[in-house]
Amino acid sequence: MRTALVIGTGLIGTSAALALVSRGVRVHLMDHDPAQARTAAARGAGTDQAPEGPVDLAIVAVPPAHIAPTLAEAVRAGLARGYLDVASVKGGPRRELEALGCDLSRYLGTHPMAGRERSGPLAASADLFEGRPWVLTPTRETDTEVLNLALELVALCRAVPVVMDADAHDRAVALVSHTPQLLSSLVAARLEEADETAVRLCGQGIRDVTRIAASDPRMWIDILSANPGPVADVLAAVAADLDETVRALRALEAPAEDEREGAAAGIEDVLRRGNAGRARVPGKHGAAPAAYETVTVLIGDQPGELARIFADAGRAGVNIEDVRIEHATGQQSGLIQLMVEPSAVTALAATLRDRGWSVRQ
Repeated sequence: MRTALVIGTGLIGTSAALALVSRGVRVHLMDHDPAQARTAAARGAGTDQAPEGPVDLAIVAVPPAHIAPTLAEAVRAGLARGYLDVASVKGGPRRELEALGCDLSRYLGTHPMAGRERSGPLAASADLFEGRPWVLTPTRETDTEVLNLALELVALCRAVPVVMDADAHDRAVALVSHTPQLLSSLVAARLEEADETAVRLCGQGIRDVTRIAASDPRMWIDILSANPGPVADVLAAVAADLDETVRALRALEAPAEDEREGAAAGIEDVLRRGNAGRARVPGKHGAAPAAYETVTVLIGDQPGELARIFADAGRAGVNIEDVRIEHATGQQSGLIQLMVEPSAVTALAATLRDRGWSVRQ
């Protein structure tokens, strides 16, 4: 691939453009808002000048509702040898293109499973896709050249290609992406009118659950409007569990012991099913989840503290598998949780204590 055209210079489009430019591809940028294309170009994502002739690949990175008309217009204009989109839904846009009578042999629907809470070209990053799954949804009609161009794009962005059926993809993202967004927002919405004393008690748990609730609502309306059925199906199943859990919680207040025991068993069943589902989430590098142990250390909120503790862990010969920081309320300190292999806990804790850290057991 020598040339590419990115149509839509938001987070995903600009990030793909930055990655391609860094690998030597000449990238042209186009957006319905020329100022946004100029912003992306100023960030080094390519040029906002139109290409002189057809490029190798056109990447359509516009909201799902605009995918089909934008692609159809690009195909009619002969802007590229191959065309793909990067929208978070795949079945609907393809059916719309079929209805418009487009030649689908030159088109491939794709979806990079990456993003951020922020949007727009200023939030873009050339490494946004590194190590992330990038779904490709080819059909029997897909031209081999177009599939190869898509695979080259994924490789240049250092992502991991995953081939799926378009409708299966939409059901999958409804479960693992779209529904979690709504549930995060529903939990966060409970905080809007909460008493200030309750909000001050927020810890890492509520921060974890509500992190993605900071996402742009307008962007999510576009996404959910393109995949409403599968999301509603997942939410209906969650709602059924919620109804049962609410009834069980009410029953925990019942005077009869057997009723309370039955209610507790129902709640335990939900929690255990949650354990089983969480255990299926891929772990490090996509491998099966590993059981790590945590070394918790008190750390000050000053420049260089994180670098110092990581350096001390290195002196202990210990690899940090994962890390979390829980900030203390009203204090310039917090607790850093270092996740390590169980066999490394003793050596790491001893080294950190020797280096003057306060290790919590």
